[in-house]
Amino acid sequence: MSGPVPGAGLLPLVRLLQLTSPALPVGAYTYSQGLEWAVECGRVRNETDAAQWIGDLLSCSLACFEAPLVACQMRAWAAGDDVALQRLNDDFLASRETSELRAETAQMGYSLVRLLVDLDAWSGLPGWSSRLQAIESPAFPTVWTAAATAWQVPVADALAAYLWAWLENQVMAALKAVPLGQSAGQRLLAGLGERIPELVASAVDLPEVEWSNYTPGLALASSRHETQYSRLFRS
Repeated sequence: MSGPVPGAGLLPLVRLLQLTSPALPVGAYTYSQGLEWAVECGRVRNETDAAQWIGDLLSCSLACFEAPLVACQMRAWAAGDDVALQRLNDDFLASRETSELRAETAQMGYSLVRLLVDLDAWSGLPGWSSRLQAIESPAFPTVWTAAATAWQVPVADALAAYLWAWLENQVMAALKAVPLGQSAGQRLLAGLGERIPELVASAVDLPEVEWSNYTPGLALASSRHETQYSRLFRS
């Protein structure tokens, strides 16, 4: 009798790694989401400050709004509910409180659409390109969830990877802006990364009436960053 084929069933994981890779050409590395201004004004001065700033956003914004929205969008893609997808996309755009944050998700969404429609491994899947291109002003999570769903990534795995990719980008921004060393970056990733399983568990089925991205500090930092004199990042 033949046994299980080694590596069978791993393709969704491989695709998920591709979606979260820093090599994904969407320009995520050019954005700090207000962190650069937090450094400029002295709010974030060291590793401890960076852990608090990034950790608060991870727990109070990403996990309470963006992650449950990602889960909901993946279910809508899978169910063929394009009306719900457009509504969720519009809700996400409306939740961006500054021009920089809105421009960020719009640019990253546009770049990922261009990549996917030119990528045979995705555009070759029947119906996906036409559905995605029918979304008006697609935000980054909308496009990202289209890719993850089409590639049959489990929802919980996708949420963990989505949060990880955001966390990694924020830590990389802190390394450049504070600045911090590579070892400090790894400590931040290890410590804050421990939160992700619990945050995914709470976000995956969070009712929409309980979603919240109430983070006034982020809104202030982002708005101040728009007129910051010297900048490395676009947000």
